[in-house]
Amino acid sequence: MNMKTRRAIDLAGFEAKFRALGDPWQTFTARDEAIKRERIVRALGNRPVGRLLELASGNGSNSQRLATRALKLDACDGSASAAALTRRALAGHSHAHTWQIALPAALPGDRYDAVVIAELLYYLSPRAMRRLARDVAGVLAPGARLVLAHHQVEFPDNAQRSAGIHRRFVASMGRRVMLRRRWRSRRWHVEAWQLPR
Repeated sequence: MNMKTRRAIDLAGFEAKFRALGDPWQTFTARDEAIKRERIVRALGNRPVGRLLELASGNGSNSQRLATRALKLDACDGSASAAALTRRALAGHSHAHTWQIALPAALPGDRYDAVVIAELLYYLSPRAMRRLARDVAGVLAPGARLVLAHHQVEFPDNAQRSAGIHRRFVASMGRRVMLRRRWRSRRWHVEAWQLPR
């Protein structure tokens, strides 16, 4: 599909989806989403994570699982309805906080041991994604993990192509990171990147 004919979904579009349906993509119930979620958790490594930042938390379906691996979790979404859903999903986790932040913008903390970004990057314009990449690079502690999880199929409402989205994001960070693990299905891929210590 020609990128010029696409109509990218914006924050108002996501807000409408989450307001109308708490789980518009069945992320809590779909088997494929559960498999992807477990790959995201495995990408964090075997040890507990000190401070973890999740960007684009949506309804909190990944957030609940990430909270079991982190000593402190900051989960963020730009949609007010999504942030409210994430807050509800994390109600039993006192070490987890939910932030409503329309990205790219200042991130809630200044240093993280891991950052998880799932199903966000291709909804940003290339310019917005480059800014987010620099912002994320600035909050990653030495040795931190960066977990990227995105569909590899093309959607008509993406702002940019899915193909190569992880490579483009990492190249925009301006920091050296090493690919540690990669999982692929027919629909999505999850990658674990790590900064040197």
